[in-house]
Amino acid sequence: MIVDCAAYRDGRRVTDRPLTLAEVRPYLSMDDGTFVWLGLRMPDAAQMRQAAETFRLDDLDCDAAVAPHDRPVLTRAGDATWLLLRTSEYNDKLEQVMLGELSVIFTERFVISVRYGQASPLDGVRRELEGEPDELGHGTAAVVAAIVRRVVDDYRPTLDGFERDVLEAEHEVFGDSRRRPVERLYQLKRQVLDLLVVVDALYDPLARMSRTRGLMQSQHVQTELQLANDELGRIVTRTRTLSDLITTAIDATLTQVSLQQNEDMRRISAWVAIAAIPTMIAGIYGMNFKEFPELEWDFGYPAILLVMAGACVLLYRAFRRSGWL
Repeated sequence: MIVDCAAYRDGRRVTDRPLTLAEVRPYLSMDDGTFVWLGLRMPDAAQMRQAAETFRLDDLDCDAAVAPHDRPVLTRAGDATWLLLRTSEYNDKLEQVMLGELSVIFTERFVISVRYGQASPLDGVRRELEGEPDELGHGTAAVVAAIVRRVVDDYRPTLDGFERDVLEAEHEVFGDSRRRPVERLYQLKRQVLDLLVVVDALYDPLARMSRTRGLMQSQHVQTELQLANDELGRIVTRTRTLSDLITTAIDATLTQVSLQQNEDMRRISAWVAIAAIPTMIAGIYGMNFKEFPELEWDFGYPAILLVMAGACVLLYRAFRRSGWL
């Protein structure tokens, strides 16, 4: 689906209405710095082939372009550069990092952005650039740099939401409740590792793109990419810190579970030992023998009960002093 398609000249939009693919080709052949930005949302292979044909991307593998990818990558498609980004959004209700995908295929004459998933919508980026003609006047490189900045900036609210749940789980670990959030911590650990793979793998494509000669060598574009790279470094550091925090919480939880089990076993053993005294005495007196101590004495039955109660009380006090009860 085409979200928007527009031609830009000298940092300004040429037409107020979106262009159709049939209207794009004349703008692609202009030599006055005009470029086209096509925004696609979840296109299928047929729609991708139609766009590739319009922009003469004969070397683009359209099936690969619409297939899901695991991590960011920078590659070439003929004369065009293909930058694949992974976007993120945090679902607080599900406690899940929702990863999307954003492909940016560009030359000095056009930019094609292909978005999958709910994160990092680009309509705001387009509006901001259209409101700053001087910045948009740097051409397609400025558009690509702005898209990269938006994707990297969107990692921050993802981490903010994720961090709140991690700290909440950590409080549960050290709380007074006997409930231990082991399963929740393991799920959070899996989520943070998925995010770490995505953000850490973006370093190499950004570094390679910054070294690309010609198109990305504008000082303004280099500054934007450097800012994105600096922010990415902070994101990676935060993600690793959260990963280490979850690991520590898991270790603490497992230690507490082990200690709790030992404490429960001591209590059970103590009560079993206390119950063994009356059980043993009652078992002996329950035998069918005529000769037993105090069997004919009037106070024999109460005396045996007192002996059992006294022994149980002594054991109970001993276990209390030792900390088993």
